[in-house]
Amino acid sequence: MTKPTTQKARPKTRRLILAGVVLAVLAGIALDTKVVQIGSQEDTRTQAFNPDAFGDANFPAIRDAIVKRAVDAATLAAAVEADPKAAATTYGTPSTTGAILMVKFTATVGNGKSGIYGLTVAGLPDDIKLRIQTGPAINDTVLRDAPGTIDFSNFKNQIEYQDAGAAINRAMKKAVLDGIDTANLTGKTIEVTGAFRMGVNPKTWFVTPVALGVK
Repeated sequence: MTKPTTQKARPKTRRLILAGVVLAVLAGIALDTKVVQIGSQEDTRTQAFNPDAFGDANFPAIRDAIVKRAVDAATLAAAVEADPKAAATTYGTPSTTGAILMVKFTATVGNGKSGIYGLTVAGLPDDIKLRIQTGPAINDTVLRDAPGTIDFSNFKNQIEYQDAGAAINRAMKKAVLDGIDTANLTGKTIEVTGAFRMGVNPKTWFVTPVALGVK
C-alpha cells in the first residue's frame, strides 16, 4: 500500500529547487565574467584616476619643456613693454585664462609672506613687478598649461583636470623646492626658470618655478 505524501517532504523539495536556482545564477555570472589581466589595457581603463601618479609621471617633461622655451627676463620684458599681445603670441602658450610665458632670470629676493616673495632683477624696467611662489601652497595651473600638451579632453571631467594641475604642482614642490629653505630667502640671490600667466596687467609676473638655485 502506497504511503500518503506528508508535509515533511515539502521542505526538502524547496531546498532542492533553491539549490538549482543558485547554481543557475552562478553559472550565468561565470559566463558573463571577463578575466582581465593585470597591467593590460582593459585593466588600466578600469583603474581610478590617480592625480599624484599623473603629476609625478608628467612633471619631468613639463620642466624640460619650460626650460627649453624660457626667455631671458630682460628680453621678455622689452617685448611686453613694446606690445603685450605680440609678446604673448611670440613667446607664450595660449590659454583660456591668459597666455603662459616661460622665463629665466637671476634675482635678489625681497620680503615675503606665505612663501610669496618680491624679486629684483637687474635690467628689468621698474614697472615690471616680479614675484615668485615657493610654497607651502603652490597655486594656479600654470605648469599644467605651459607646454600646451595637457588638454581637458584627456580627462573624464573638470575635477580630474583640476586635480591633475594640483598634482603637477605637488610634484614640482617635491622635486624643486623641498630641499630649499624657502622660509628664509629674503636677501639671497636665486637663479630661476619658471612660468607665469599673463593676466589683465601684463607687467605683473607671478612665477611658478621649475628650477630654482640659491647662491
